[in-house]
Amino acid sequence: MMTINQTILATCYAVNPFKGSEDAMGWNFVYQIARFRKVIAITRENNKIHIEKYMAENPDPVYMNIQFLYFDLPYWMRFWKKGNFGAMLYYYLWQKNVVSFIKKQKLDFDIAHNVNFHNDWTPSFLWKLHKPMVWGPVGHHPLIPKQYLKDYSIKYFSKDRLIWLIKNCFWKFSVSLKNTVEHSDHIWCMNSKVPEKLKINKKKYSIYPSVASEDFFPKKELLPKSEFKVISAGRFVPLKGFDLTIRSFAQFIDQISEKDKALCKLTLIGTGEQKKFYQTLISSLEMNKFIEIREWIDRKELMKIYEQSSVFLFPSHEGAGMVVPEALSFGLPVICLENEGPGEFIHHTCGFTIPQQEYNQTIDGLSNALLRLFLDEKLQKEMSIGARNHYLEKFSWEKRGEHLNTIYNQI
Repeated sequence: MMTINQTILATCYAVNPFKGSEDAMGWNFVYQIARFRKVIAITRENNKIHIEKYMAENPDPVYMNIQFLYFDLPYWMRFWKKGNFGAMLYYYLWQKNVVSFIKKQKLDFDIAHNVNFHNDWTPSFLWKLHKPMVWGPVGHHPLIPKQYLKDYSIKYFSKDRLIWLIKNCFWKFSVSLKNTVEHSDHIWCMNSKVPEKLKINKKKYSIYPSVASEDFFPKKELLPKSEFKVISAGRFVPLKGFDLTIRSFAQFIDQISEKDKALCKLTLIGTGEQKKFYQTLISSLEMNKFIEIREWIDRKELMKIYEQSSVFLFPSHEGAGMVVPEALSFGLPVICLENEGPGEFIHHTCGFTIPQQEYNQTIDGLSNALLRLFLDEKLQKEMSIGARNHYLEKFSWEKRGEHLNTIYNQI
């Protein structure tokens, strides 16, 4: 590790090395910055106990480059923070007020970087520090096509469209968002839709996935599997497309012999508001024998399931997908939708991307991909090797650190 004599001020709303998703991303980005430079990382006060515990239990010389500071708004400005909308509103206020906190600390730094928990419709205010600024990774969740919401309540559909309307108001009318784009020296975009929506100058951005994974695969050698185990993981919400997962797997099962059926199983890992609906759907399709639901489990146990599986089925509508790099690291071919999220992570050497089309046609595409992998052992092996190689080339945290280093060097 070579440390450059330069200090990055990084605001990371969510940082917890014991968690996944945004919290894990915050921790790993701070660590990757510290591989090359000193970093002053500012996060919420409730993350302090977890950060200090992890650093005490996992000593590392890289920590010499990290200084954590903790900031939160007064209790009266956060006691009401409940649900997604409350969290987003509090995040907006946190970002706005953290600038005053930074100024009061009289910190010495070279570049300001707004790191995580944001997307292409929520502004940053670090440009007010009058230092070179990096914004991102910045994400974009595309609008879920209406045919994929047919199983869900009109309330959810209305809420989803209302949020889309709010986003459009920010994109079109937010002065703060326009200032964020204008004053950022570099914008790290998670997918191709971000620069299009924000109308960013080509010289000011890079498109690079934000999601990554540690390398949990212990054997480093991809061995043939005697069974065809399919895995999918995530929150049980409409955004994740588990209805497509269940129906496409059921259609796949119906196309194979009784002997082959005994070799196949789908494991859904997660929980959430739609769990009961998915249980009912599995029963109505008479798939209880072939599909199991497991609540969130210990991370080590999850890694064992990845290792034993053959395919990762993930027809999610989101703009990212933290679980995809994990699956790739274990050499699992990924079957997903052709969209601005996982669809931009996967190419023909490591999986299948199914076009967004009519609902039943989507089911056909997903189930046919499963069938091809099941019937063609050579293809499954080639895609498994391709998945592992794709992870090593693009989805390790070290690659994220190298991309950050390039951005800072350019500035």
